[in-house]
Amino acid sequence: MVYETGNRTIDDAVERVLAGERLTRRDGLALIAQPVDELAAAADAVRAHFGDGTVDACSIVNAKAGNCAEDCGFCAQSVHFDTGIDNYDFLDPESILESARRAERDGAQRFGIVVAEKGVSKERRPDEWEEVLRAIRLVRDETDVEVDASLGILTEEEAAILADEGLNHYNHNIETSPNFFPEIVDSHSFEDRVATLEVAKEAGMDLCAGVILGMGESPTDRVDAAIALQDIGVSSLPVNILNPVAGTPLGERFDDGARITTDEIVETIAVYRLLHPEARVRLTGGREANLAEDEQHLPFEAGADGMLTGDYLTTEGQSPADDIETVERAGLEPNTAANEFDPAAVKAREADRREASDGANGEAVSRATDADGETETAAGSATSNVSD
Repeated sequence: MVYETGNRTIDDAVERVLAGERLTRRDGLALIAQPVDELAAAADAVRAHFGDGTVDACSIVNAKAGNCAEDCGFCAQSVHFDTGIDNYDFLDPESILESARRAERDGAQRFGIVVAEKGVSKERRPDEWEEVLRAIRLVRDETDVEVDASLGILTEEEAAILADEGLNHYNHNIETSPNFFPEIVDSHSFEDRVATLEVAKEAGMDLCAGVILGMGESPTDRVDAAIALQDIGVSSLPVNILNPVAGTPLGERFDDGARITTDEIVETIAVYRLLHPEARVRLTGGREANLAEDEQHLPFEAGADGMLTGDYLTTEGQSPADDIETVERAGLEPNTAANEFDPAAVKAREADRREASDGANGEAVSRATDADGETETAAGSATSNVSD
């Protein structure tokens, strides 16, 4: 395959990637300074060469919320910050299974069990540990989705047990570059996160590890994070975009919403594709908050080939039907390798839900306006009152 943009920096990088060469930090820094349109087109060509033309969807459940002792400056679930979220202990495994079944119906290929704490501990909380394992077994045995988990720091023994239970990917994000990490987290180090990823990998699990963009990091930090992930070796690279939560340090810092542009998001996705040509580069949390509806397809035209669908840990996502339409708008197809779902059925269910919701809203308006024997609509009454 020959790919040429006329941009020597980009063309050289693409040629080397297609030949199987791993790009370096120097390459990444040169690439992220190039025009975004040329970068996006080149990254899309690399995705097409190494990929299968599909976008892989994963879904998650917040299996244990709040009261986390860590002080990650972006996190609504830290005990250090007053964010008003609901706190609860580990969910009943049957409830987690039901969430997995919904994700399966909505087209997820993998399902992640996530807890908000430094680490699920077999030694300190054996009862909770057994509930985690029961939830993994239920999802593994009762659905077609691949079961993943994000359980914090692991010991070698815990990682071995999880791998034996069939856990597919272990998620443990590095969040940002080694240099910028201390600006975001004080209670543990970048090296602590890398150590857990190494333990999970040694046990035989694939790694899902990525970043959060828009926390005040520089383009150099974004490249350095991707290089760190090269050294770790990941098969799934989630790219979150900060959605500032009131009460957190980053929520206070970015309460005006000015943090990252669409072009910065797209160029970073493109560079990550070139630095990780065979990984799933997965657009995840914060995309709806940072990209307009008519922009959400752009990262998938710049090398992204994975997404997180459904709700996030403490915020709502858009509907899976809308996610499928985003994928199709980018000229790609939903992945059905693990879960052979019907995208048309997902869209039809969402259309029925919206129709039912619109009907219920209409009936509510009718009841409200008919309460005093009036026939005009609520909107008409309001207009009349204003004009009087």
